[in-house]
Amino acid sequence: MQYKGDITFELVSKSNEKVVSKMPITKGVLNPFGVVNASAIIWFADATASMLLLETNPIEGIEGMSGFPLAININTNLMGNAKSGTFIATSTYIKKGNTVSVVNTIVKDLDGKTMADVTSNHVVSK
Repeated sequence: MQYKGDITFELVSKSNEKVVSKMPITKGVLNPFGVVNASAIIWFADATASMLLLETNPIEGIEGMSGFPLAININTNLMGNAKSGTFIATSTYIKKGNTVSVVNTIVKDLDGKTMADVTSNHVVSK
């Protein structure tokens, strides 16, 4: 059996210290049991954290750019899930370093229920 996924997200707000994004729950992010696949939640958190690390750099044209922030560790505590609706992710710095930066991303549903608490460590690729 073959499965296909499709994930999209949208930036809600972006500053040098905080990024907020939203991901609609669509058929493409659901697992065979009808809830959001854990890896889609982690991908969403990682993508939001990456947008924070890019800070004021333009988001358009990032494919193939040098110096993109790479996750070297992602710790995820999954606390909930959903079958429909929208997830909101908020990424903020725990440590903004020259070599390694640490980001906390909280993923919630529109009612404010926490779905995941994600801490990720990132380095800038050269």
